[in-house]
Amino acid sequence: MHNIIYDIETYPNVLTITFLDPKSGNAKTFEMSERKDDWQDFLEFVDKCCMNFVRWVGYNNFYFDYQVLHRLINHKPFAQMQDKAHFAYQVAQKIINFPKEERFKYIIWAHEHIIPQIDLFRIHHFDNVARSTSLKKLEFNMCSSTIADLPYAVGTRLNSEQIDELIRYNIHDCRETAKFYEKSLDMIRFREELSKKYNKNFLNHNDTKIGKDYFLMELERANIKCFDIRDGERVPVQTKRNIIFLKNIIFPYIEFERPEFQAVKEWLERQSIRETKGVFTGIENLGSLEQYSNLTTVKGKVKNLNCIVDGFQFDFGTGGIHGSVESTIVEETDDFAIIDYDVTSLYPSIAIANRVFPEHMTEKFCDIYEQVRKDRLSYPKGSPENAMLKLALNGVYGDSNNKFSAFYDPQYTMTITINGQLMLCMLAEKMMGVEGVSLIQINTDGVTIKVPRHRISEIEEINKEWEKLTGLALERADYSRMFIRDVNNYIGEYTDGKVKRKGAYEYEMAWHQNHSALIVQKAAEAHLLRGENIEDFIKNHDNDHDFMLRTNVPRTSYLLIEYDNNAHQLQNTTRYYMCKTGGQLVKVMPPLKQTSSMAQLEERAKRPAEKRDFEILRKRREKLGVKDRERTININDGYKVAVANTIYGKIKDINYDWYIGETRKLVDPLWKGAYTDLMS
Repeated sequence: MHNIIYDIETYPNVLTITFLDPKSGNAKTFEMSERKDDWQDFLEFVDKCCMNFVRWVGYNNFYFDYQVLHRLINHKPFAQMQDKAHFAYQVAQKIINFPKEERFKYIIWAHEHIIPQIDLFRIHHFDNVARSTSLKKLEFNMCSSTIADLPYAVGTRLNSEQIDELIRYNIHDCRETAKFYEKSLDMIRFREELSKKYNKNFLNHNDTKIGKDYFLMELERANIKCFDIRDGERVPVQTKRNIIFLKNIIFPYIEFERPEFQAVKEWLERQSIRETKGVFTGIENLGSLEQYSNLTTVKGKVKNLNCIVDGFQFDFGTGGIHGSVESTIVEETDDFAIIDYDVTSLYPSIAIANRVFPEHMTEKFCDIYEQVRKDRLSYPKGSPENAMLKLALNGVYGDSNNKFSAFYDPQYTMTITINGQLMLCMLAEKMMGVEGVSLIQINTDGVTIKVPRHRISEIEEINKEWEKLTGLALERADYSRMFIRDVNNYIGEYTDGKVKRKGAYEYEMAWHQNHSALIVQKAAEAHLLRGENIEDFIKNHDNDHDFMLRTNVPRTSYLLIEYDNNAHQLQNTTRYYMCKTGGQLVKVMPPLKQTSSMAQLEERAKRPAEKRDFEILRKRREKLGVKDRERTININDGYKVAVANTIYGKIKDINYDWYIGETRKLVDPLWKGAYTDLMS
């Protein structure tokens, strides 16, 4: 089946539909406007696509572009309309403005599509709010030579010259979508293979949904009812809870010797949960918690629960347990090893070993879960089956707290997460009891320790006993060095030379993350791992894109760049780099309801102490051209930048000092902490 890229643009007096062949790079635009009507040609093109089994590939096309076109194609009077563009614009605005709670009632689903769709936005799970990513952000992350934002405000009536500019922009978006399509081909092929094997359309599923849907297929095959039909709609079967008493879900074999852990367990056993986001009730009854552990509350809700054991702080939370030494460097020696022990598939393994299941799915759920785990091991790593079964294993836990999911049972969620934390504390407690062992990190599904080499056999024996008790399995990895800012930000170098990067030290990042100023992370790693001079590394680095930063503002705001004598407005997604002779980036936002007007500021300016500051502010606002009561904030305040939305050759005038300073922020606290530890 042949794939072609497409994208549409809708304005009150023009509709453009552009298609691009990713193999040849050829583009074709259909235009409906006052000057042109390509609608009949477009319909003939649609027929050819149907006859030749062509699929349309886009970016957010499932929820927008195709929704518009499907409605236009099936609206018979549209072909005879004189003002097609205005009608198309109205359809587009209606789709954009559907109320969130009603949006899915109006979606045209895949089985109704005239042309099969591939939506890169959905495949990469960018329709999740936490991962939401625009095509402009991807252009930045893909190091595109040009980042082009929508050239005219939505709702503008365009003249002929502006329509030509819009078409160029439409083609540009198609070319950028084609670039991302090429980077997504393995994901598309994976979905094609699964769809063919299981006779189910996985084509636009994100990874998590693939796993969940497969698991549901297996449950239904075992005659476990996952859905009801109500008013013609498929509604998930669920277990809803008014209250969850934690004493009923903590496993009986969980026991501690240290009073700090005992206090945490005893306090948890007295608590109940009335909301599925992990809000504890009954927190007035602290018991021995006050003596041995710490509890922070806000408005009667638990914000933070922790305990300190031998100087190491354990932080408990609904997302897992966390703890780490901070601002330090840990290295293996002839006498000491640094070993990380992770639990294999922690959440699925807890459910399988302890027979935990969403109540409405019965205990058969655990048997199927275990079979999926065994099936995965039967396929080689890298195969579509192995990948899909891994997704099936990991997707269930998160969905058990999703009110729209067939896995929904918040007691299942809390049983897994609370016991998982306590089980890891049991392991950490035993390890810390071995002479010479110190805890470096504990993080959701594992612990990292510094251990005398002659004591490793004792640790391994502790692990075996813990594995036998819990039914879980531990995987070992050995570090040579760890450079730790905190639990979420560190570099770890394994003894085989491989490197693990976390948080602020990452530079091989996911597509939805911000790839700004990657030179900083790379310079920090070069200095920490290889002893390279930071200044030399940065000044001799030959990849200009690693110096680039990105800023973006919503359509309710705008960006300016301020020079000594004037200011210019920029596109809402702007690429730039720090330089010596550029301008100051300024974000301009709409006023808040309580924001003082300039008249009020003028009243305040009558006070002698504020008169000079107000005059400076007034003159700057005039130069920027901002409206009364609009709010401004400087981006990278005090530093000059050069805009680089289009890159021509090598960039010049780089302010290396800024990048060196940012690198120092990642490096210096580690050396300082390591020096302090050495002195103590």
